[in-house]
Amino acid sequence: MQALRAIHLEEIIEAVREYQPDAEVDKILGAYAFASAAHKGQVRLSGEPYMSHPMQVAFILTKMKMDPAAIAAALMHDTLEDTEADPAQIRSIFGGEVLLLVEGLTKLSRLTFASKEESQAENVRKMILAMSNDLRVVLIKLADRLHNMRTLDFLPPQKQKFISQETMDIYAPLANRLGLHWIKVELENIAFKYLMPFEYKRIEGLMKERQEELDKFITSLCAQTRDLMLMEKIMGQVSWRFKHFYGIYRKMTEQNLDFDQIYDLIGVRIITNSLLDCYKVLGLVHTKWKPIPGKFKDYIALPKENMYQSIHTTVLTHTGRRVEFQIRSSQMHRNSEDGVAAHFRYKEGKRPPTKDDENFIWVKRLLDLGLSVDNSEEFIDTLKMDLFPNEVYVFTPKQEVKALPAGATPLDFAYGIHTQLGNHFLGALVNGKPVPPDYQLRNGDVVEVLTSNEQHPVRDWLKIAVTSHGRAKIKGYLRNAQKVESLRLGNEIVENELRRHGLDLKAFWTKETMEAAAVALGFKNAEVMLDRIGISSLSAYTVLHKLLPAEKWREVENRRKNYIASVTENLGVRVGDIHDMLIRFAGCCNPVPGDPILGYISAGHGLVIHAKSCPSLKSLEADPERLLEARWETAAKKQLRPVRILIKSLNRPGILARVSAAIAGCEANIASATVTATSAIEGDLDLTVEIEDLNHLQRILETVRGLDGIRSVERIMDARRAEKR
Repeated sequence: MQALRAIHLEEIIEAVREYQPDAEVDKILGAYAFASAAHKGQVRLSGEPYMSHPMQVAFILTKMKMDPAAIAAALMHDTLEDTEADPAQIRSIFGGEVLLLVEGLTKLSRLTFASKEESQAENVRKMILAMSNDLRVVLIKLADRLHNMRTLDFLPPQKQKFISQETMDIYAPLANRLGLHWIKVELENIAFKYLMPFEYKRIEGLMKERQEELDKFITSLCAQTRDLMLMEKIMGQVSWRFKHFYGIYRKMTEQNLDFDQIYDLIGVRIITNSLLDCYKVLGLVHTKWKPIPGKFKDYIALPKENMYQSIHTTVLTHTGRRVEFQIRSSQMHRNSEDGVAAHFRYKEGKRPPTKDDENFIWVKRLLDLGLSVDNSEEFIDTLKMDLFPNEVYVFTPKQEVKALPAGATPLDFAYGIHTQLGNHFLGALVNGKPVPPDYQLRNGDVVEVLTSNEQHPVRDWLKIAVTSHGRAKIKGYLRNAQKVESLRLGNEIVENELRRHGLDLKAFWTKETMEAAAVALGFKNAEVMLDRIGISSLSAYTVLHKLLPAEKWREVENRRKNYIASVTENLGVRVGDIHDMLIRFAGCCNPVPGDPILGYISAGHGLVIHAKSCPSLKSLEADPERLLEARWETAAKKQLRPVRILIKSLNRPGILARVSAAIAGCEANIASATVTATSAIEGDLDLTVEIEDLNHLQRILETVRGLDGIRSVERIMDARRAEKR
């Protein structure tokens, strides 16, 4: 890779003054002096002075036309991490605004993780969350990543590939989503070069072979377009560009095309002086050349969520070559080039835009997602859904346009309008007709949401909603509802424990004693403590230890030991150190000694023991904090456990009697039996048999299988009989 041209401070100052003549450049000069002193003697892997990097980042930001505070922060963005610079110094010299930007960027670099995957996920999540303080943090981070990609040659091959993949997965689509198309294109091309060098060189060679021919063609086409506009007295600029290498490769792979089948290698951009002129030019282009059906998009009437506006149309020229025209006004062009960054052009002392501004709806949804998802990898998976949207445009009954990702459902639409509309979603009418909740919306659909105050989010809604915004709101509601229930359950558990030991609630369970116990156990307050008890991550027994005086505590301790011994002896199971909760077996799987088992904290139903192979656990795994490891106690006295057995047999006289005799011969009792004739010659025997353990069950199954007329014998675990959660 050819070395980048050195950037001088005068160039940065001059660039800023071009778009903001009254800019406070002293802040930039001071930041340069501060960073130069802090990084003195440091060099990059390329051998260049370290200051070459922040200078390049700052210069990239001038192309986004960023304000002096952002430029100053870019110059100092590595000082807190890599030098002896102190936050107090930056605050005293440059003010709190610049310090917040520098600290926001520094926090992204100081994170350490167990794996590269976790590091990538959490870094991106922290970057999105940093935008809640100031959106400029992510713009500086993108400029930082762009310069690092430009100097990737100096890193080992393995690191080149890792950084390139991360750039392709997250940073390029994030730049695109923020309206910074030129950054997205350059990031993709550089990443493509390192990830697939053979394919990159092949496309580069093919483009060079056709360079002269394409240059002649497009020069003539642009001249014809200018003549058309001149004849109609429409002022504007006409320029052209080649599709970038990664764009060509992606189209070849996604549509299974050869290079010679890529007809729209060239794009023509027309910038007019007004909105009306955009549509006039569109008419001229369609009159001169034949438009290709399905290749027209009006992003002026229906702007993208990142504020992008332009008309896109692909035409067939007289030579048989396809060309895409992009038609926009000069103001639309400025917004398309700078995206979100265009909204940071403000005078000194004026408040910069925030995440709550109307133009940042998508960014605000990202912030909601980052704050609502606990797991970083889950955040990345959901984020990618929003970074790669093939959008559909639908209408409210009042004909307002709403953009949603392809695959979005009426439930996503409801949450896109308002959280409460989504929370009370009952159904929807699309084009006046009822549709199922998982109906995938299409372009032009008119959607009317039906609601009920009695309706609230349930976990199954997560199978319907596809947008990150909708899923975040559903999860937030479920988490809050679960917290209310866990608080109630935690309070109930402690009260029951006090009553069980004959202790006076008014004396030992007051607001003051609760708060004191919480503080003694290291919790912020009693609410957090009760929540932990409710989800079984904290035992009420531990709380009682802090609540009770020593004499009362010794009495409770003695009763507890007797209780644990009783539970172990009577039920034959042990779940950690649980002693303050009702323990019972799940009716859906009826686990028997020998089955691997788990305990599930069921709100209002105590601790329910399931076999690990129980089908019901698939739905219960959504609340992993409620699942506890359990084991059978071999020293416990033997207990008979009920098990369902389904026997398929020939429909012969006396078959039930023979089966019953065989089971009795295995020293087991049949508690219930249902006999069903499934055909003229076959039938089912659904039996509930009382057994001692898994070995006992296997002996019964093998004995019955050996009987004449028996086709199959199996143990039944029925998810439909799952315990209430």
